[in-house]
Amino acid sequence: MAETPYLVALALIEQGGARALPLAGRSLKADEAVADQPTEAAHGLALELLLRVWQRSDDGVLKRACAEESLLLVELAMERLPEDLPALKAAWLNSGDTEAFRAGLRAMCGRAWTMSIAKFQPVTLTPWRV
Repeated sequence: MAETPYLVALALIEQGGARALPLAGRSLKADEAVADQPTEAAHGLALELLLRVWQRSDDGVLKRACAEESLLLVELAMERLPEDLPALKAAWLNSGDTEAFRAGLRAMCGRAWTMSIAKFQPVTLTPWRV
């Protein structure tokens, strides 16, 4: 992974018959980048994304597009942000090819987690097999 990784939370959703891929991100501090488990900042980023997705529900019914892999938290090299991630996002929005999206994201990310929640539990970040 690059020296200055960037953490990105992604939600692959469908709304009103169209795909959407909202995301939120932030750069990682050196100690966060080497931590074995996602830090509190990662959980905050997950919460930010989930609140943004929830706000979208004002515009209609939301549906997860990829079951348990619809909410992801990934660590990317900064150099992937200006071109690679937007191109991958656009390709998925246009084609809906989830397998190609997963393969492309796996190829460019270092560490990754799926996000889930259980009743009376905090958000769980589970390693995504990269």
